[in-house]
Amino acid sequence: MTIHRLTMLLGKVVPAILFGALFLGVWEWAVKFFELKPYFLTAPSSIWQQFTTNFALIRGAATVSGTNALVGLVAGTVLGVAMSFVLSRFGFLNQLITPLAVALNAIPIFVLVAVLNNMYSITSEIPRRIMVTLVVYFIVLVNVARGLTQVSPTHVELMRSYAASDVAILRKVRIPNAVPFLFTSLKIAAPAAVITAFVSEYFGGSQNGLGSRISSNIANSKNAAAWAYVLAACLLGLLFYTVSVAMESLNRKGGVKQ
Repeated sequence: MTIHRLTMLLGKVVPAILFGALFLGVWEWAVKFFELKPYFLTAPSSIWQQFTTNFALIRGAATVSGTNALVGLVAGTVLGVAMSFVLSRFGFLNQLITPLAVALNAIPIFVLVAVLNNMYSITSEIPRRIMVTLVVYFIVLVNVARGLTQVSPTHVELMRSYAASDVAILRKVRIPNAVPFLFTSLKIAAPAAVITAFVSEYFGGSQNGLGSRISSNIANSKNAAAWAYVLAACLLGLLFYTVSVAMESLNRKGGVKQ
């Protein structure tokens, strides 16, 4: 079984690594062959050099953005799950709150961040964390609420035939059905939290995260350094996504053992 799992893992990882290496090789070749200027397209080798040279600064900026993303991800998930239970229990609230949540999610990030920045001090990280929380909240709310409500009528009728209470139906039918929806929403919300965290930094606040460093380096025509921070943002998003996938995998193994 261990060898089989290792083979399956390699079958998923190796093609991605080969494609990434091929993509970077073509990128590097195109920059040198066509003699592209750095302001037009920076070579991967130059980006990597800046990444290793400025690693301490990049790590500090990634820590700031990552912390904001993590706080917002946890808060948004907790609030989204809690509200999904409320909406699944009271149908009239679902009709009232869901349209408001959709409307709020449709508001551009820079508008909400600008409003939140005026509510807190310029050095506060709270506006960015609130912004991440709102984005994650909507993703989790929609998915988990669907999992709680879209259950098999046969399962519910079977539980009713055993005179099961609403709490028992929730615990035995609705929650197990909603768990896969929760992990699906986390796989979407985890990278979205990182994106929201550093995009929010473009619109004011402390200039200590990935977004502000990217914009400042581009403004100073330091494109390779800017791309190095972009690389850090990509790695941070991949880290968040990988953790969410790992959590889903552990949950599946636990379910199988039970």
